[in-house]
Amino acid sequence: MRCLRALSTATLVLSFALSAQAQTRWDLPAAYPATNFHSVNLQQFADDVDKATGGKLKITVHANASLFKAPEIKRAVQGGQAQIGEILLVNFQNEWQVFGADGIPFLADSYDEAAKLWQVQKPMLDRKLGEQGMMVLYAVPWPPQGIYAKRPLNAAADLKGMKWRAYSPATARIAELVGAQPVTVQAAELSQAMATGVVESYMSSGSTGFDTKTYEHLKYWYDTQAWLPKNAVIVNRAAFNALDKPAQDALLKAAADAPRCAAGRQQERRPIPSRWTSSRPMACRSSRRARNSRPTCARSARPC
Repeated sequence: MRCLRALSTATLVLSFALSAQAQTRWDLPAAYPATNFHSVNLQQFADDVDKATGGKLKITVHANASLFKAPEIKRAVQGGQAQIGEILLVNFQNEWQVFGADGIPFLADSYDEAAKLWQVQKPMLDRKLGEQGMMVLYAVPWPPQGIYAKRPLNAAADLKGMKWRAYSPATARIAELVGAQPVTVQAAELSQAMATGVVESYMSSGSTGFDTKTYEHLKYWYDTQAWLPKNAVIVNRAAFNALDKPAQDALLKAAADAPRCAAGRQQERRPIPSRWTSSRPMACRSSRRARNSRPTCARSARPC
């Protein structure tokens, strides 16, 4: 009887050991809050991979720069510190100009044009990232970028001397051209930076404005729809090659579905705080160039 029990225990232990060996765990660092539509989409992507692989590949999403800060994520994936990660492409324009193509003002200022630009960018990104031991799985655009400001803007000169958050080489260049004071602040730190007066103006989407409660600090929003930067999900090539073929196929299938799912989330409508609908402190100015069907005025709708 004792031998039978010992054999059963050994069999159970061996079963758990084999199960642990068969399961692969990946870390996915991301720079934005867990409630941001990009992060929600990442979690859905991870869940889809988990389900499709029967739990053999589990991806843990580390949102809000909790594992690596935004500028560190690409290097972490390249070096194998993280197997997969989400990056804002324009952050790396100084490394290679093509990374910043979707941050050029008014080059591609609608969702349709952003999609066309991605078709041109992607083959070049595939080659560049391939040389660096990585591959791109998919990309999702942010809503169009507008200007948040502490005081009314009637001309570019009104930005002179204002503390301007620069999140990319292009936004830093804008600060230089208008005489603003560029400050580098990551998305995870933006709310505090506005509360302490470190940031008085910046360019971003309605989504970022909502996530950071910009309406509590900056009262003016100008819907310039200047560009639609993209977040890209990249993977370490060696980590991908280490997966078996079914897991690779499941990962690629989930990646192919992710942009469509993200687009659906951007079109959802969610409740807006009363301070935007009743007291209406934020001035919303629309650009004559606006050609997008998805509203980005934070007061009227929140891109999910």
